[in-house]
Amino acid sequence: MIHQRLPESAPAGPAAADARPSGDARESRRWSFLSHHAHLLLALSEQPGARMRDLADRLGITERSVQRIVADLEADGFLERRRHGRRNTYTLHLDRALPSDLESEVPVATLIRALRGD
Repeated sequence: MIHQRLPESAPAGPAAADARPSGDARESRRWSFLSHHAHLLLALSEQPGARMRDLADRLGITERSVQRIVADLEADGFLERRRHGRRNTYTLHLDRALPSDLESEVPVATLIRALRGD
């Protein structure tokens, strides 16, 4: 079954014009099919020694958010963090299955290969 999007009706009242984002605001909002967790795994697969600051810049999120995501991925066994002096290196465990019930049979490696075009 194909669903068609219905045209939006014009909001009522003078205040309603302010409730809808302007064209510039709609264009500046970005969304992705992938989570920041997936983006971080992809980035680390390409640069296992990347600094948190560099990962944050690449993903467009805060360094604290990167730290939280790394902790999530480490706790769930998707990566291992090793300290080398003042730097970390990350070993990815790509044989692990994706965490969603819908993709529980798909290893992370399949997603990473598809995203990298391998």
